[in-house]
Amino acid sequence: MRSPHHISTHPYTNPYEELGRLDDGPMGDGPLDEFLHEDVREEPEAPDEAEAQDDPWVPPNHRRNGRRRRRGRFSGLPLAMKAVVGVLVLAAFLTLADRWALLYAERRAADTLKDRLDLSAAPEVEIGGFPFLTQLADERLDSVKVTVPDVAADRVSLAQVTATARGVRLDTDGPTSVRGADVPHLEGDVLLSFADLNRELGASQVTFTGEGHDRVRARGTLPVAGHDLSLRAEARIVRNGDRGIATHIGGMRLDIGDLATYRPGARSSEGLHLSRKSAARLAQETRKAKALLSIPSVVRRLGVPDSVVRAALRNESKLTDLTGTPRFVHQAMRLNLIDLALDHPQLLKLLGFDPALLDALPRLTRPALADQLSLGFRLPEPPSGQVWLRDVRVEEEGIRVRLEGAGLAIGGK
Repeated sequence: MRSPHHISTHPYTNPYEELGRLDDGPMGDGPLDEFLHEDVREEPEAPDEAEAQDDPWVPPNHRRNGRRRRRGRFSGLPLAMKAVVGVLVLAAFLTLADRWALLYAERRAADTLKDRLDLSAAPEVEIGGFPFLTQLADERLDSVKVTVPDVAADRVSLAQVTATARGVRLDTDGPTSVRGADVPHLEGDVLLSFADLNRELGASQVTFTGEGHDRVRARGTLPVAGHDLSLRAEARIVRNGDRGIATHIGGMRLDIGDLATYRPGARSSEGLHLSRKSAARLAQETRKAKALLSIPSVVRRLGVPDSVVRAALRNESKLTDLTGTPRFVHQAMRLNLIDLALDHPQLLKLLGFDPALLDALPRLTRPALADQLSLGFRLPEPPSGQVWLRDVRVEEEGIRVRLEGAGLAIGGK
């Protein structure tokens, strides 16, 4: 164990003297100087012996060498890579020029079609195929799709006419001047939208919906003599010739509340008839029943013997027995009240009919109502060639008809 008063026998060493001894030799001989001036070039070249003896030693510039190495990474790209980059840039510019030329051609074609076909709005034109400029130089387009909105067709407007033509031949005076085009054949379809029908024929507040592949159902209200009558009808869609479709309206019916139903026509089932609810109510109202049975012509149509009618008019119990039978209700519903309106207007007024309504209903004939509900149309005739319709079908959004065309020409030669 050391004594606390022990004194070390090792001599004291000054650290600054040790640092000074690191530079005992001439410039460049010390380890610190070698470290500070170490040459870090990647592949130093061995100098000639003569140059090593004659030239003085110069410390290397590490910052300048570092910059030189960084520049060297990009300057060493192979020539083939530069050529590929150049080709890609050129291709990008050519593609951009081709697309600009295509857009210009589509806009010019849309304006030409608008003028030639007398359309209210310019159609949408899509020219297919790539590249476009080579097609233009060859004076032949692979495909052209034209979409024409809102084409007037008789009473309605077609929501959309879409047609695609292939192998279109151009009549040009060079790539910058196209006089016209010949369309050997095209295919497309026509859409008659239910939404447009509901808007354009909406004066009667009628809506159209599809029902099956060739039928359309009409439901809504029809204002007649100040009354909103509930309207129901069915329309069958058929092709009418080569350029139009027709609608055969059937099942037309106007409900006057729960009082009566009017069906236009001259058959026994048509005309103005009491509803089942109204006929049953009539059987329970003595005053109205007696008024009805007091008219001989009505009695004959009801098929009730005169003796039974006379007994019922004298005895309310017998009247109840007569009017309370299902046969009386059924026969009352078969009465055509239009026939009674001319000779017995007071009777119909007693039953709850407005005289103005009774006067207006006979004018709602089957042709008049069918004209209001007609969905038929015809395609406008093209300036040249032929266009015809085929495959009429009813879809959820409207009536769609396929079309074809041939020998069409646009523009002049």
